Amino acid sequence: MNDHLLVEDRGAVRILTMNRPEKRNALNTALTRALLEGLRAADGAESAGCVVLTGAGPGFCAGADLAEFKDLIPENRHLVDERAELSMQLHLAFSRMAKPVVTAINGAAMGGGAGLAIAGDLAVMAENAKLGYPETRHGIVAAIVMANLVRQVGRKHAFELVSLGEPIDAAKALALGMVNRVVPGASLLSEVVGLAGRLANMKREALAATKALFHEVADLPLEEALKRGRQANKRMRAFG
Repeated sequence: MNDHLLVEDRGAVRILTMNRPEKRNALNTALTRALLEGLRAADGAESAGCVVLTGAGPGFCAGADLAEFKDLIPENRHLVDERAELSMQLHLAFSRMAKPVVTAINGAAMGGGAGLAIAGDLAVMAENAKLGYPETRHGIVAAIVMANLVRQVGRKHAFELVSLGEPIDAAKALALGMVNRVVPGASLLSEVVGLAGRLANMKREALAATKALFHEVADLPLEEALKRGRQANKRMRAFG
């Protein structure tokens, strides 16, 4: 995509690597836009069956690049609006993709970076990595990432994370259900690529329909969710 995002294909697995290691892969506008474009391109690539998202260097993603905050002020309302919209679309993209995304959390994932870490359909975390939402400590709000966090860990745990801003280790993240697996850092990428390869080998139509239905029913009342399931049940007869 550009220097901020590295793209590599390993068979049917597309690996997207955030590439600002000197900034712990902090999300400036350029990287945020490259990520959104990279995810959409991967979803449309016939050769890719699953996507892996990770970070270059020792960190996964430090969250928003605070260096850009000096320009995000009320006097520059158009910049504020554009950045907020871009961030929202990035976090929304994961659930809208037909292809599954596995995050490989190789190091610290903070704020918006923690949001990305748990936005994937599956998440695998290095045993020495940490997750956290330190926004309140900087006098700001974990705003866009909060919606997904509440849905994944529940209200009490989510509020503790976003209010106190204290980071948690991989074992705690696993216990809260924020990640699926914890593995040694040295084997993280190979483990994730192996998992992604298994997903990529599934029948594409079935996996895409499974993901779409999963996100549809997650927040629906039971009867409506069952109706959506009934519709999907009828459609899958055409898979062959």
